Amino acid sequence: MRPSLFLLSVATGIRIMYCKNDCLRDYQQEMKLRLFEEWELHRSVMVQMPTGTGKTHLLAAIVREFLCGSGSRVWIVAHRRELVEQIEETVSRYGMGREDGSVRVMSIQWLSRNRKIMDGQPDLIVIDEAHHALAETYRELWKSYPEARKLGMTATPCRLNRKGFTDLFDTLITSWSIAEFIGRGWLSSFDYVSIRANSREQRLVDSLKKRGADGDYQVKEMNAVLNRETGIRQLYESVRRYAAGKKGIVYAVSIAHARQIAAYYSLHGVESVAIDSKTPALERGRLVEDFRRGKISVLVNVDIFSEGFDCPDVEFVQLARPTLSLAKYLQQVGRGLRKSDNKESCVLIDNVGLHRIFGLPVRDRDWEAMFEGRMAGNAQPRTRMENNGLSVSCSLSEDSKRNEGLEIVMTHNCLLDAVRNGDLVRLGEDGPAGGEQRTALKACRDRQSGLWGLRCGNKITVIPQYREVFDICANRAAVRFKDGRTGVVDKSGVLMVVTGCCRRLRFLKGELLSVTKEDGSDCYTDLKTNRTYQERPVVFSYGGIELLRVGETFHSRTRKAYAS
Repeated sequence: MRPSLFLLSVATGIRIMYCKNDCLRDYQQEMKLRLFEEWELHRSVMVQMPTGTGKTHLLAAIVREFLCGSGSRVWIVAHRRELVEQIEETVSRYGMGREDGSVRVMSIQWLSRNRKIMDGQPDLIVIDEAHHALAETYRELWKSYPEARKLGMTATPCRLNRKGFTDLFDTLITSWSIAEFIGRGWLSSFDYVSIRANSREQRLVDSLKKRGADGDYQVKEMNAVLNRETGIRQLYESVRRYAAGKKGIVYAVSIAHARQIAAYYSLHGVESVAIDSKTPALERGRLVEDFRRGKISVLVNVDIFSEGFDCPDVEFVQLARPTLSLAKYLQQVGRGLRKSDNKESCVLIDNVGLHRIFGLPVRDRDWEAMFEGRMAGNAQPRTRMENNGLSVSCSLSEDSKRNEGLEIVMTHNCLLDAVRNGDLVRLGEDGPAGGEQRTALKACRDRQSGLWGLRCGNKITVIPQYREVFDICANRAAVRFKDGRTGVVDKSGVLMVVTGCCRRLRFLKGELLSVTKEDGSDCYTDLKTNRTYQERPVVFSYGGIELLRVGETFHSRTRKAYAS
């Protein structure tokens, strides 16, 4: 059956055909629709979705849809060979191969060497793992093809050095938070286990002072401090206690560290292999396939599987590498959050105390601020994060309480309860480092069009379409539409109250709305009943009934008016 299509007329001249049966999940369909809406306003858009939520499948669906319209040539660019191979495989499943040359998947290194011999101009350039797109080679790509549409895909639009992405991308589209994906069943819940704050291991991590060229911890110093038999034995004991018999990934600080860990685990009965940049491609592929089939229990790596590794049945992730990079932290723990049929939850074993400087993975992030360069994607001081989102009201066994080096920070059952009940404090959404709850409704402005939209936390709930946002209260916003009319909408943009054309709207206590008319006079709307009054009502209760007093008349908010 051919896909059903309908045409979207785009003001910028791009013709898009929407394919209805591309087997995307509901949130992927929503992200795709929002992207094409943004392309009406902007030529270059970045899309953020958490690791494990299907960015590559969404990418392929977007490319196919683009080619169904006026686009004839798409380039997909990644920064590593493994990502190129994975994208090529996904794209081929969508029926887009190399045969007609309409889709080319390549590494940025290959493209920078061979761009002069490339045929034709691309209509769309897609950058996978676009948080790497600040390199000069990407800037040159933008300059060489200014007319091409650009799309950046990433789980973590942030940089350690606080550099934003606005010189390459015009706007950012964010998806649900990790907590919401877990609550809706699209990502796996997790148990989080960590070294204790006053442990020897935490003191060793805190002693690291040197920085590498990228601003993160220096590998040489990390290897000297952490690549010791006592530390590796502690890593093994952590896996034995909390992830015995499970398949997992370990992140090490160096090639030597990875090989020492794999050797120690294998010696103690846990079949493990180390994979690093020096592992030949064919051997690496064979080892990964053995892991998928269960012949190998543990893959120990050095940043090889931080991005693009797709194996849903990873049952534990062990963090044995300190980092100051929020992107690296979330990319690594995200390898364990992919759902699979037989996986109830994932175990995250934090042997370097990263949750103390980043919060738990479910902590909400201000991606817009990081995208714009107003906030760095780096660690927070431990004094700010120490008690933020770590306490859980779970009954832990005495055996686990007595464990010398480790503590249970969060269990998957407590996490699910917290997510479903909206318990933000337990998830680290409030408290010393959380500030006000980021789930509050806020206005967001599109810099190019000047229009305003609405967002809850990191999720854009209404794309920019209002000339003005007068006021926000709870989950309602008082706005002016493009045609000059004014009204009140909910967080999704559904119209609740129409106020016609007026000068100003303002929310008052007691669920009242102050309306300043064009002539400067004021009237007042009761948001519970939509009744309008020329005088400001006084709200009070009498005998369990909520009343409004307007002049000498009393109005029930549930019944007809009663004269005094």
